[in-house]
Amino acid sequence: MNLADWIGRSETRTETIHGERLAALAATFDRDPPKDAVPPGWHWAFFNAVERARDLGRDGHPKRGGFLPPVALPRRMWAGGRLHYHSRLPVDAVATRVSRIEKVEEKHGKTGALVFVTVHHGISAEGALRLEEWHDIVYRADPDPAHPAPKPQPAPAGEDWSRRVVPDPVLLFRYSALTFNGHRIHYDRSYATDVEGYGGLVVHGPMVATMLQDLAVERSGRALKRFEFRAMSPLFDTHPFELCGRKEGEGAVLWARGPGGYLAMQARAEFAL
Repeated sequence: MNLADWIGRSETRTETIHGERLAALAATFDRDPPKDAVPPGWHWAFFNAVERARDLGRDGHPKRGGFLPPVALPRRMWAGGRLHYHSRLPVDAVATRVSRIEKVEEKHGKTGALVFVTVHHGISAEGALRLEEWHDIVYRADPDPAHPAPKPQPAPAGEDWSRRVVPDPVLLFRYSALTFNGHRIHYDRSYATDVEGYGGLVVHGPMVATMLQDLAVERSGRALKRFEFRAMSPLFDTHPFELCGRKEGEGAVLWARGPGGYLAMQARAEFAL
């Protein structure tokens, strides 16, 4: 089976951007609910696959071979993405997301075989394109005790903005529920540690990316036009972490710093004029 045959496949989902779900997400983030428009990154609570229990894989994700290619590697993670905000997505609007697989790449890294899949999403509402996103997914093999993961690189210093986050299991569970994310690494500790070899419950990559976007908007006082991020090393519920950033030109550089100072996520933001 040639995984490249999945390039060009598309699917369309239509959903109402219910204010009630946004209010629940706001409560999860300990913030006031948005009144008019969806904050950056909060669209990830919508357009998620709703599959029957019998159609799930061992990890809690939908089985492969439908829209996404049937990659044989067992571990799947959100590697990063790029977002272009054309205009604000209205609360309670009926929105449509059109998704298309743009790229499938097989590689070999320090920890073994890897497959990268890039999916383009376009979200429209009320006759206008509101948001474009390029979502990068990585598949990898189960951990090999004989080849431990490389030591993470240190995070930058010299931030102008920072915020401390305590990622307790309740936060991770609520975010999983609101995004209908069944991936067991976020709420099933024995699966996360014993099967996939992590050091605890894994903090969701898109949740960290959402928090970095919120930090950029709050501290700059400006709306986002573009945002790109890359997951570098996982964060766990066992320790707090820091969201950091500083202005750079007409935008900002941002990062998430794990305990001991390692780089968990790096990002760049461009503000609207």
